Amino acid sequence: MVKISVIGAGSWGIALAKLLYDNGHQITVWSILSEEINMLKEKHEHIDKLPGVRLPEDMEFTTDLKVACEGKDVLVMAVPSPFVRNTAHSLKEVVKEGQIIVNVAKGIEESTLMTLSEVIEEEVPQAQVAVLSGPSHAEEVGRGIPTTIVVGSRKKETAEYLQNIFMNQVFRVYISPDVCGIELGAALKNVVALAAGIADGLGYGDNTKAALITRGIAEIGRLGIAMGGKMETFSGLSGIGDLIVTCASKHSRNRKAGMLIGQGKTMEEAMKEVKMVVEGVYSAKAAIKLAEKYQVSMPIIEQVNWVLFENKPAAEAVKDLMLRDKKLEHSDLPWK
Repeated sequence: MVKISVIGAGSWGIALAKLLYDNGHQITVWSILSEEINMLKEKHEHIDKLPGVRLPEDMEFTTDLKVACEGKDVLVMAVPSPFVRNTAHSLKEVVKEGQIIVNVAKGIEESTLMTLSEVIEEEVPQAQVAVLSGPSHAEEVGRGIPTTIVVGSRKKETAEYLQNIFMNQVFRVYISPDVCGIELGAALKNVVALAAGIADGLGYGDNTKAALITRGIAEIGRLGIAMGGKMETFSGLSGIGDLIVTCASKHSRNRKAGMLIGQGKTMEEAMKEVKMVVEGVYSAKAAIKLAEKYQVSMPIIEQVNWVLFENKPAAEAVKDLMLRDKKLEHSDLPWK
């Protein structure tokens, strides 16, 4: 039995807490919101964010970070990406040397262009930081629907340790050393999913979505490789796998927000209606800044930024994508 604290009581944190408890581990859930912790203690269910997923009576809930971290083998960082730095800063004084932090949030910090694991490492240098990502909606993981993800760590033994902790008959875990690639795939797919949702909101069909997914992973791969990631990662679970599920699923908050924008709502109105953090909105500006920094062409990401932040009509953005200069699909394939 491993002692684990889940830092963050959103839908993903709660789903993972249930999964890890069912795997036989001792689980504590932390939230900064006292009303959220009180609800979990009383109802043993997150009635707002993950209704129907019952939590066991002996699972612990707390608003005290010291209590959450003290004596724990693993901390699962499950707060939304905009709050990762502040939460990690608070963890600095209570995390012990070598304690493992697994980041399961998805995003890029706009002000620094750092991945979230880099943010955690900067704020909590004494920790061992790993990442977990892949096509894994909380609504399905919480119900025990078969799911496959990847754990990334610079140390193989840490990845294998976490693989053993998380894996069971309905949650298959692969491991990888490409932490950078895993995090970039996880963050950037949310921006492409906004584009897919916008296309749905405009009433476009499967052809359009397939084009966005395919060309979207090409953009993600170009930037990811320029930043040190591996193409194998972008063709894997945290790349094309996560991109497909986020662009197509009814559970995807990024797709839902995009649909609302395609139907004519502003970005602010869409985020308010979704009622959860739409990670792609926070990653979009960072993604275009990274594209400029590494001199990588990312036309889909660029158009999403114009729609979100420059009030460009969504239909016009799609038209401009379609009428771009003629291109080769793969520039490195030779002609006979």
